[in-house]
Amino acid sequence: MRNSVCINKNWVFIKENEKSIVDLPHTWNGIDGQDGGNDYYRGVCTYEKELSESDIPAGDDVYVQFDGVNSSSEVYFNGEKIAVHHGGYSTFRAKLENIRSNNILRVEVDNSPNDFVYPQQADFTFYGGIYRDVILIGVNRNHFDLDHFGAPGIAVTPTLKGKKAEVNVKTYVKGEGEVKVTVDGKTLSGCDVTFQIDDPHLWNGTSDPHLYTAKAELIVNEKAVDEVSARFGIRSFEIDPQKGFILNGKEYPLRGVARHQDRPYIGNALLYEHHKEDIELICEMGANTVRLAHYQHSQYFYDLCDEKGLVVWAEIPYISKHLPNGSDNTKSQMTELICQNYNHPSIVVWGLSNEITMAGSNSDLIKNHKMLNDLAHKLDKTRLTTAAVITMCSPEDAYVSISDVVSYNHYFGWYGGNVSMYGPWFDNFRKKYPEKAIGLSEYGCEALNWHTSNPTQGDYTEEYQAYYHEELIKQIIDRPYLWATHVWNMFDFAADARAEGGENGMNHKGLVSFDRKYKKDSFYAYAAWLSKKPVLHICGKRYVERTEDVTKITVYSNQNEVELFINGESIAKKAKGKYPFFYFDVKNEGETVITAKAGDLTDESRIKKVDTFNESYVMKEEGSVINWFEINTPPGYYSVNDTIGDILSTFRGKIAALIIAKKALAVLNSDKDKKNKEKSVRKKSGKKSKGISVMGMPVGKTMIEMGKGFTVKRILSMASGMFSKEQILEFNSVLNKVKKRK
Repeated sequence: MRNSVCINKNWVFIKENEKSIVDLPHTWNGIDGQDGGNDYYRGVCTYEKELSESDIPAGDDVYVQFDGVNSSSEVYFNGEKIAVHHGGYSTFRAKLENIRSNNILRVEVDNSPNDFVYPQQADFTFYGGIYRDVILIGVNRNHFDLDHFGAPGIAVTPTLKGKKAEVNVKTYVKGEGEVKVTVDGKTLSGCDVTFQIDDPHLWNGTSDPHLYTAKAELIVNEKAVDEVSARFGIRSFEIDPQKGFILNGKEYPLRGVARHQDRPYIGNALLYEHHKEDIELICEMGANTVRLAHYQHSQYFYDLCDEKGLVVWAEIPYISKHLPNGSDNTKSQMTELICQNYNHPSIVVWGLSNEITMAGSNSDLIKNHKMLNDLAHKLDKTRLTTAAVITMCSPEDAYVSISDVVSYNHYFGWYGGNVSMYGPWFDNFRKKYPEKAIGLSEYGCEALNWHTSNPTQGDYTEEYQAYYHEELIKQIIDRPYLWATHVWNMFDFAADARAEGGENGMNHKGLVSFDRKYKKDSFYAYAAWLSKKPVLHICGKRYVERTEDVTKITVYSNQNEVELFINGESIAKKAKGKYPFFYFDVKNEGETVITAKAGDLTDESRIKKVDTFNESYVMKEEGSVINWFEINTPPGYYSVNDTIGDILSTFRGKIAALIIAKKALAVLNSDKDKKNKEKSVRKKSGKKSKGISVMGMPVGKTMIEMGKGFTVKRILSMASGMFSKEQILEFNSVLNKVKKRK
């Protein structure tokens, strides 16, 4: 029988000729990949391990299995190259030849930029290292195949047919022998066998994620020489453009989150307890689906999704930028993703790509997606394909029609536009493309420990994030036809190129902090909506000192009624409406203890009246030139805090906008050296502009509408520090003379 030994301990790690001893999982970017600056080390590092003959498991053949090495690797055994692998998130194996009494296993790992391995451009850190387990496997010369794309050697295909199920089991064998397969107490012989199960116990999502096990034995001379097994679930599903996701014949709207796996200081080098904590938090929130972005995740996490009943969107890191030389890599990563994860009942769709048209679409991109779509269907005839499409990509683009179903990544209300744009956008899509199932694959906004009683787009406060998700939840509830919705993101994650929100190197769109220790208010908004367990939460617990005489208190609960007490005295009872949000106006006098009660639940918060706003609640962003309290906002008149769309809605607003635009252009054009340099580059390239673009992204109707949702201040602040405080205040004074529309 096969013998497996984990060899994670005591590797020699070599970076730029400096040696140290490390245990796996390991990354060399646990610190510099999370501190901002986009300067984390991307290059080649080496891992070496001495293996005595006694360290190696017995077997006629011995393989080494790597569960995750980012992103390219060359493996050497006693100086001989035995494997080359491109792709940082999937399992691969290599056979060990000519084993000696003392051996050296060496792995050269490279996360350098290149033009053929995905990902190369994305909003997350590409941690280098051997960040998952390394295992030695000893097997008989006759064994279940270990060379088949890192797959387990057994593929189970359950098909539900009325009140019966057919379960096909295929096994892949190297050498000779008879295969005996056992499922649900029955045993059949052969490499391709089908069982019939009467009245099967269905895998039924979070309510009842029942799992069966298929076990295969390889028999030689009446003796079992190898064995593999796979858990599987029996379920049916479909995705209907009008009814959304359907599980086992019943409508089952998929509402959940996307997940990045990394953590402080250890990056992607996670232990089992980290994966377990993540799944428990996702389930606590009440999600029934998770988009595992933007790459293949740990097998342990897929197992947990199977066990918890979470429906999974699995994808490859074909993201942001189409690489003309990367076609083979997308093919190999998709093949590994599907072959290695085929048996997981939690997975229902294979993701072809994410925001791949960021710089526009072209024929090569379309061709590659058609190839991937065909490949996915060839490897797996039971699941559908999907894609996560960036806002600026027109639904009419040929790329959008390739996958079986599609979802869009929208950030209305954060990167432009406003939160009210979601519902109408999806309603229009559904009306125009009634035969195409549509979902929302990313939406969210950033929040840190900043606070305000007047949340606005782009302020990075916990209050704005809570407001944003309240509004999104309302619109999603009203649109059950959305086949899946995934919040971006469940957890804050590292993106070393970022410099936002007052903490560099991070994306703070998570509902939970990077260290998993703090659940933001928006986490509880989803729990109140989705969780089957009783939920009661008072928002704003970190926002204690407040200046207003009457302050708004928001409570999230899935209970039928919430009663609010101020210093022990009941001030109001409110019944649950269509949405699980309760709003109260509370007098802010001295120190106040706020208590909410609902059913058997109680939650408590405290606020304190102060005369001067506590500036520790205001974002201190590096490069920020102006704070909200420095901006004059006379009642009934515009300011730079108003959106471009609102300002342009009046005639005098249009005049003011033209004046500001003229002044702004004068500032931008004052940098003559930059302007001349750009002219020179255009002249040398001989390229002419094809339409309007911003940061390489084509500007269409949707992007223009999003732009109207930006405040003037945010547009100016995003211009890389081009405008001083004095200039912004000058623009503000122009707007202060224009009356708002009544």
